[in-house]
Amino acid sequence: MAARRQAELDNGSLEITQSLEDDPLLDAPLTLSHTLHSQLRPRFHAIPAVFLANFLLLIHVAFVVLAFLAAMFCSYPNPNQDKCPGNYTHPLKVQTVIIIAKVILWILHVFFERYIHHHHSKVRSRGYFSIYRSTRNLKRLPLVIHSTGNAALLLILSTQHSFPDHSKVYLYLILGVLGVELISSLTCLVIYTVKISNFNRAKPRPDIIEEEKMYAYPSHITSEVGFRCCRADHLESHRTAHTGI
Repeated sequence: MAARRQAELDNGSLEITQSLEDDPLLDAPLTLSHTLHSQLRPRFHAIPAVFLANFLLLIHVAFVVLAFLAAMFCSYPNPNQDKCPGNYTHPLKVQTVIIIAKVILWILHVFFERYIHHHHSKVRSRGYFSIYRSTRNLKRLPLVIHSTGNAALLLILSTQHSFPDHSKVYLYLILGVLGVELISSLTCLVIYTVKISNFNRAKPRPDIIEEEKMYAYPSHITSEVGFRCCRADHLESHRTAHTGI
């Protein structure tokens, strides 16, 4: 009896030990499946550039509108004599204030270009090559446009310094450069904002996963049910034509 009881105790302790050893093994597949799921479905990271792009658009539009108003009310018809009420720009001339504000706007575009370049590089490293290629040149164009406008303004100011007799013509040229620059930069930023907004809204998976899905489930393959249906209709029409029924 003592030997039998000892054997039962030994079997019970063995079952308890086995149950304790089996518990971690039951949790292992769950952790493994979770890891595989996170690798197959990577977390989507949006490109945080839409808000800054819209903010720059508003600043640019406000700057050009204020520049036109200041030029018309303070420097027209003689740009060499400012007539602004209250002398808000004293001791600087209105034209000088416009040029300084233009340089500040260019600096903002430099920081914006570096910011979105950083985030687009991270998007490329995550496997989104299509959005990176489609916006690679588009995200640089606003800064190129502003740099070209700065060069045009520098040329106008240099000519005005050497030939100061046609001040009104130089004022019109400066406003014309600002207007063309606004239209060009506005177009590029709007197209870029639409592309990035659509990308963030769609939340796609990396390109390699989308391509594998497209090749695994091609949409141009005709199903067997449709093939049988079409073949049955064809046989029925063929039989009717021969029998005359």
